[in-house]
Amino acid sequence: MENIAFVLGNGRSRLELDLLLLKEIGTVYGCNALYREFTPHVLVSTDPGISEEIQNSGYAKNHIHYTRKPIPGKGSRRIDRNFGFSSGPIALTYAAMSSVERIYFVGFDLVGIGGKINNIYADTLHYKTSQDKETFYGNWVTQILSVIKTNPTKQFIRILPDSGVTPDGWKQDNYNDMPLVDFLVWINKLNPR
Repeated sequence: MENIAFVLGNGRSRLELDLLLLKEIGTVYGCNALYREFTPHVLVSTDPGISEEIQNSGYAKNHIHYTRKPIPGKGSRRIDRNFGFSSGPIALTYAAMSSVERIYFVGFDLVGIGGKINNIYADTLHYKTSQDKETFYGNWVTQILSVIKTNPTKQFIRILPDSGVTPDGWKQDNYNDMPLVDFLVWINKLNPR
């Protein structure tokens, strides 16, 4: 594996990726309902409903799962850094705490689609419907900026979706954007298969 991490948000741009390929190339951190279809190296959840679902499924008995309120005996670990942050920024935090040098984050689309929610798991248990108004992303922007600034020796690369909005504050020396199409070309060149 390369000395890199991939942090997966649940914005629709993530649907373009071969997650198994990412797992062969680097360490994969994911959020929430991702566990329903893919097993990352590390999973983070903060909202009570999905966190309880993950723990009650037995997932945390065999896989690394961080949450705010671990249920005793279920195997989950308590979040110990940036406790009040959302799942995606906490997953970025744990990636930054590891030994990797570069952290690619994808599926952090921020904006909705046509004013509606932008989440792969919309219309499923513990999620809003696809017709709900897009989620306010100001907290994510602030939290991610904090992670970037707190870890100046790590390189953060956000994979920019087609509708990509890059907050001005993120433009730090250790932050870059990479268009999704360029990322796909690069990742396929690293294909170990």
